[in-house]
Amino acid sequence: MSDFEIAAREALAFLRRRLGFDLWMITRTENDDWTVLHFEDQGYDVHAGQVFKWSDSFCSEMVKGNGPRIAPNSEMVAAYVSAPIGKQLKIRAYIGVPLLLSDGSLFGTLCAVHPEPKPAKIEEDQELLEMIGMMLSKILQMELKADEESSRAERFEAQALSDALTGLYNRAGWEQLAACQDGRNRRYGKSSAILVIDLDDLKLVNDSKGHAAGDELIRCAANALTHASRIDDIVARLGGDEFAIIGVNCDIAGGEELRGRVSQALRQAGVRASSGLAMASARNAISSALTLADRQMYEEKRLKKLEGCKGSTNIPC
Repeated sequence: MSDFEIAAREALAFLRRRLGFDLWMITRTENDDWTVLHFEDQGYDVHAGQVFKWSDSFCSEMVKGNGPRIAPNSEMVAAYVSAPIGKQLKIRAYIGVPLLLSDGSLFGTLCAVHPEPKPAKIEEDQELLEMIGMMLSKILQMELKADEESSRAERFEAQALSDALTGLYNRAGWEQLAACQDGRNRRYGKSSAILVIDLDDLKLVNDSKGHAAGDELIRCAANALTHASRIDDIVARLGGDEFAIIGVNCDIAGGEELRGRVSQALRQAGVRASSGLAMASARNAISSALTLADRQMYEEKRLKKLEGCKGSTNIPC
């Protein structure tokens, strides 16, 4: 268990004992995903990994300055009354404090909701709540910095698990680093884009030009994938002519950008390939996303074959 997780659980338990709200949460916001990381729940049936829409939340209004950090009766605050999350959950009292990263950007929130109004005296605890929020932010910042060092050490250790032909991580290296990234996704509510790439012409090249030419095609594809990826991404040859990339800390838009860069780099290298994209998150492991991306890749390959059949009478369909 990480220091941040221990501190989060202790803080939530303490705040619930002191202020008695039915639901306390520590959340992560990324684009419009608002993910529950840690919680103390006495009636809302919320669970870790659950995702709400950030733009629907009281917290998004609080961060924008449209509502107070402590609202003993949230029905007295126009921004909270109109927030769509009030249609999903019965909320009559609210507390929210931002959790910040070292650059001052928003990580998520420490927040609480209750189905009935609370006494106005809870506003006297705002200084305490601000202090706990600042403490959690500092612990998070230190842990994320240490996690960067840990990630670099993991990459160094995994270098021994590399593919001899391409120098990329092999399947064992992929699985080791994927397990580490799954842990980060769960701890911090992060997401990863999983891209699967399969070469279209390896068998044809091996049959017509020999295996040395096939090996050169594989090396050429590996170089293109490496140049198209970011420095923190994980690129592996899973076997044969199948490659995969973990787009680290990447949302769906970033995943599509990665897929576009990969497609362009392969075209420029003269390599024909099919690809599939899926997302891993706090709720969805990289192994599950890899399976989905693999299916999408094979569907693209199937459609290419059908298109080829329409244009040639010599291809069996």
